[in-house]
Amino acid sequence: MNIVYHKGLTSKDWSKKDIFYQMANIGSEVFRMIKWKTKNKKNSQIAFERALELLDLTLADKGNKTSLKEIARVREALVDYNLDNEYKTTDEFWQKYFYGFNYAARLN
Repeated sequence: MNIVYHKGLTSKDWSKKDIFYQMANIGSEVFRMIKWKTKNKKNSQIAFERALELLDLTLADKGNKTSLKEIARVREALVDYNLDNEYKTTDEFWQKYFYGFNYAARLN
C-alpha cells in the first residue's frame, strides 16, 4: 500500500523549489523521525516515510541532475539507518548533515 503524505504537493510544485529548500524539508522530517524514535515508534516511522516521499520527489526533479548521486546515497543511508544501520550512522550525523541545508535555505 502506497500512502501519500504530502497530498497537496505535486512534483511540479516541488521542482520549483531549489535543492537547499528541498533538502531542508527532508531534514525536518528526519529531525522528527529522530525526535520520535524513543518516544513513539509509529510517529517515527511516519516521519521516515514522509522523508522518503520527499527524497523521491527530489530524485525525480530534473533540476537536480548534478546532485542525483548524493541524493540517492542519502536515501540509501537513511533507509539503512532506519532498518539495520550497517553504515553505523548516528542521530548526530543526520542532524549535522541536514543543518547545513537549513542554513542555506534560510539564506535564500
